[in-house]
Amino acid sequence: HVQLVESGGGSVQAGGSLRLSCAASGFTQSSYCMGWFRQGPGKGREGVGAIGRDGTDTYPDSVKGRFTVSKDNAKNTLYLRMNSLKPEDTAMYYCATDSGECPGTRALWLYEGQGTQVTVS
Repeated sequence: HVQLVESGGGSVQAGGSLRLSCAASGFTQSSYCMGWFRQGPGKGREGVGAIGRDGTDTYPDSVKGRFTVSKDNAKNTLYLRMNSLKPEDTAMYYCATDSGECPGTRALWLYEGQGTQVTVS
C-alpha cells in the first residue's frame, strides 16, 4: 500500500532555508503525480507545488521562485526546497500523491503523509 513519510521540518528564522524530504513506497513514483501542500494554524489547505510524471513542476504564486519540488525516482524520494522563508510560511507540510492531474495549487490528494512542522520566526 502507498506510504509517505515526511522529514526535515523544524524552526528557522525569516530569510532562511529548509529542505523537506518524503520517503515514498508502495507505488511507482514515476507513474504518479506527487506534490506538497500545507496547512497553517487556523487556515485551510494550500498547495505549494507539484511535479508531474514527466518531471514538470508547477507552483502557486505565493511560493513561486522560492520553493522547488524535485524527486529522485531511484531513491523513491520527493523533496521540497524552501528558500527565503517568511513567517507566513509557518505550517504543517504534507507530501501527497495520486494518479490525477498535477497543478501546483492542488491541495486535495488521495494519498497523504502525516506531515512535518515548519515554523518561521
